[in-house]
Amino acid sequence: MSYLLDKKNKKRKIYKIIIGIIVLFLIFYFWSSIFYGLSSAAHFVFRPIINLGNNIGQKFSDTGAYFYSKKELLLENKNLKNQILNSEADRANYISVVDENNKIKEILGRKKEIDKMILSSILSKPNNSPYDTLIIDVGLDNGLIVGKRVFALGNVPIGYIAEVYDYSSKVILFSNVGEKTEVVINGSGIFMQAVGRGGGNFEMILPRDFILDIGTEVDLPGIDTYILGTVENIISDPRDSFQKALLVSPVNIQELKFVEVER
Repeated sequence: MSYLLDKKNKKRKIYKIIIGIIVLFLIFYFWSSIFYGLSSAAHFVFRPIINLGNNIGQKFSDTGAYFYSKKELLLENKNLKNQILNSEADRANYISVVDENNKIKEILGRKKEIDKMILSSILSKPNNSPYDTLIIDVGLDNGLIVGKRVFALGNVPIGYIAEVYDYSSKVILFSNVGEKTEVVINGSGIFMQAVGRGGGNFEMILPRDFILDIGTEVDLPGIDTYILGTVENIISDPRDSFQKALLVSPVNIQELKFVEVER
């Protein structure tokens, strides 16, 4: 009985070995097909994970491209702004040159042919120099001497040369506080004295019964008429035997860039 059982067990073992050999043979023979099948199965199983990884990688790639593009845009924007600023500066400089050129032409166009003037640039104005004074860029090198009158806009007297240096001069304005200038009231032939009040303003002391209209021009005496100022206000007190006329220069000194000095 035991002999029969042993015989059956041996046969089973032989069958298992044979089947194992056949399976190994089949695996080696059909390896590529099985591998492809396994690969397909693995691809199916891991496809969502692979797609997720690809999407995340694409997101990071897109984000990097975004920041890179933004950096390029910021740099380009900065360069464009610099170009605009440079263009505006060039335009402002051009406008300034044209404006100065037009002002010089305007000044020269107002002068008579017999008048000989020295055109000068203003180096310092009252806000940078003491009292009502100017510093101009012509001096002994251009033959200037003390006492020569200084004009603005071609025909408006504003002061006189007080000091002369090698390459510059100091101008005292007629409106300098306390500065006294002999004037004539336009159209009347009456001579008066205008006293500077500063900032292009003057005052004249008149008899109380003297009639002087607002807007009347006051000139420097001479053959040629040069307006010094215009009456802007009259201050009077019935108890006082005099009245005061306030005058203002037709020129705003702060807006001037050039003046002319008589030779």
